[in-house]
Amino acid sequence: MSNAVRIHHFAKSGHAHRALVFAKLAGIAHEAVPVDLAAGEHKSPEFLGMNPDGQVPVLEDGEVIVSDSNAILVYLARTYAPDWMPTDAIGEANVQRWLTLAAGEIAFGSCAARLITVFGAPLDPGFAAANAVKAMKKLARGLESRDWLVGNRPTIADVATYSYTAHAPEGNVSLEPYPNVRAWIARFEALPGFEAMPATAVGLVTE
Repeated sequence: MSNAVRIHHFAKSGHAHRALVFAKLAGIAHEAVPVDLAAGEHKSPEFLGMNPDGQVPVLEDGEVIVSDSNAILVYLARTYAPDWMPTDAIGEANVQRWLTLAAGEIAFGSCAARLITVFGAPLDPGFAAANAVKAMKKLARGLESRDWLVGNRPTIADVATYSYTAHAPEGNVSLEPYPNVRAWIARFEALPGFEAMPATAVGLVTE
């Protein structure tokens, strides 16, 4: 294992932000390696050798390479920050449930909506909006009378679901109907070490 993991990222990617913000929150020594998507760096032979899908983020830890943002969170938690991942079966199952939401309704909801408005992606706005509402309602229910999604402290469940939820308004998805979610976002952003993903003006097409 190296002294500092390397996280290949794109600053305006919520998936990449998950990995970076977790490393910062958990105090994991890391090097942030920007990937120039506009120049096609993610399609270079060197990058495809790490991730044949040509997507960020990618984690390098010595000879260990992990792609997929949620997989990176699990790896980092298990290897460097065990407090962020429950070890009991019920706790781990509950974390997995929120990782599934992040890869499901959040990815096809607020993430997709943001891809449409910010990056001009040719996706279905109605489908994205419907999934965003489903995800917000699930988060709101999960945060009823509790500060964090699993247990009494933040876990990678909160990390996985935060970025695209907090930036949902960039995809014209309102947070106003969900006070539980807005309060949780504020708590997350108040954690020591938190660093925000850069905000992007709606309608700006960058690729």
